[in-house]
Amino acid sequence: MTGLGGVLAVTGHLGCHPTWDCERCGEPWPCPALRDIPRHQLEPAALIPVMAFLLRGAIRDLRGRAEGPEPPEIVRRFLWFLPLTDDEARAIARRLR
Repeated sequence: MTGLGGVLAVTGHLGCHPTWDCERCGEPWPCPALRDIPRHQLEPAALIPVMAFLLRGAIRDLRGRAEGPEPPEIVRRFLWFLPLTDDEARAIARRLR
């Protein structure tokens, strides 16, 4: 099992604000390389606080852009490892704005 720091150290796939694209592959971060890591290898308890911290900045950076995702989509993107409903993603997005 690994936290985000270990995953980033191994893969080199880092998100970079304000676009929140991966510095290594250019995909929206967290990129497919991170999202493809099997859930059983992740530690959700370690990931949640880190991703929640990053999520607040990502919502500020990405919302309102013509081509950007809506806040609930950003929540689902950053918390890909949790089974969130649409209502839960909206509620989290409202709380983090």
